[in-house]
Amino acid sequence: MAKSTGSGSQPVTICQNRKARHNYELLETLQCGIVLQGSEVKSLRAGKVSLEEAYARLRDGELWLVGCDIAEYPQANIFNHEPKRPRKLLVHRRELRKFAERADERGLTLVPIAMSWVNGRVKVDVALARGRKLHDKREKIKTQEAQREIRRAMTGRHRSS
Repeated sequence: MAKSTGSGSQPVTICQNRKARHNYELLETLQCGIVLQGSEVKSLRAGKVSLEEAYARLRDGELWLVGCDIAEYPQANIFNHEPKRPRKLLVHRRELRKFAERADERGLTLVPIAMSWVNGRVKVDVALARGRKLHDKREKIKTQEAQREIRRAMTGRHRSS
């Protein structure tokens, strides 16, 4: 889990959506800001967030993050937030127009792939993605295994039976 808030120029990853890279073919990414409440920021600092079931949706000309689970912060008592509420993503209009039009045209999906601290602010990386079929997933795993075997053979760590 990320302990630093990323006050330097290097982004510090809070969480990643590893399933997205397996289930989707990522075509293009966009970094967005996100509107948060105080207790949500505290939970993010503690690393209590999941992007596994999240997706981005265009509604009324704005981009929203839906299904992102940010756990309640226990010390916030009555001022706590709702864990799965939709959260507004902050994007320049030109970027949003370009990105969203491509998603609508081709039947692509907007999937959050990572959340990180950049200069003390939380950023969400959203990818324009095409869903993979089961045979594509198997093919990808097969090629990764082959690459892994080649690397092992090259480094001499491969054990021959």
